[in-house]
This record gives sequence, C-alpha cells and structure tokens, in this order.
Amino acid sequence: MAETDARSPRERYRAQVRAEIKECAWEQIATAGASALSLNAIAKRMGMSGPALYRYYAGRDDLITELVGDAYRSLADTLRPLSREGAGLEALAHAIRRWALEDPQRYLLIYGTPVPGYHAPADITVISSEIMGMLLDACSEPAPDGPATPLETHLAGHREW
Repeated sequence: MAETDARSPRERYRAQVRAEIKECAWEQIATAGASALSLNAIAKRMGMSGPALYRYYAGRDDLITELVGDAYRSLADTLRPLSREGAGLEALAHAIRRWALEDPQRYLLIYGTPVPGYHAPADITVISSEIMGMLLDACSEPAPDGPATPLETHLAGHREW
C-alpha cells in the first residue's frame, strides 16, 4: 500500500516550490559561487517576482542556512554508515573526497571561502559536530589497558569543543 502524504495540497506545493528554489540556488552557486547567490535571479529564473520568493525564504541568509544544513546532512549521511562499520580515517577521508568531487558546490559552500556577511546559526554546528565526531572516532583507538595517551586526551577535549 502506498504511503499517503498527510500534508495539505498547499503545504505540498510550498515544499515543492522551496525545493525548486534550492535547486536553482545550487545551480547558481555551481556557476557563480555562493557569494553571488541572488534571490531575485532565482525568482526570475522560476518566473516569479522577487517579492514572491520572500514568501518561501525570508532572505538570502535563510536560504543559505538551509543549503548549508542540506550540505552537512548530505556529508553526514555519506559518512555515518562507514563510521558505524568502524571505518578508519583513510576510508572516511576517501568518502569525503568522493562526496566533494560528486557535489563540489556543496563542498565549497561549507568548506570553501565564507559567504560575505553570512553567519551560520548555532543549530548548523550540531550537524558539523556529528561529522567531526565521526572523524575523531576514526582517529582515536583506545589504549589496550593503560592510561589514555596524550593524543586520546587531546581528541577527547576537542570532541567537547
């Protein structure tokens, strides 16, 4: 039996338009870079007026925040299965590289040149912390039966950071 969408037609349409806006934004970022992101250009491409787009995103920073969150989630989703399997740092690094090559605009948005005037909200760092946690887990192998090594102590301190 097919799953039904409990959202109203208006909510489904809104989600569809927001997804299309993000698609156009990713294309714009891929072409001109994140600093050139323009809501008016996206609206024009979609056949909307600039002000109409503001019904879906309050401003450029809100759209960028959602794109940054999507990029971090995509990377975390790529790494999570490997991390659960106990993959080492080398395997995780190769996975990050593959992800970056497959989606360079996502990689550059979160690890490239900062977008002028944009500051990510704190909830975005939760996802990036998850990624860092997977990398730290891959770096730290607990000492067999002894005190923690200086590296383990250092990594444990950075995990909290």
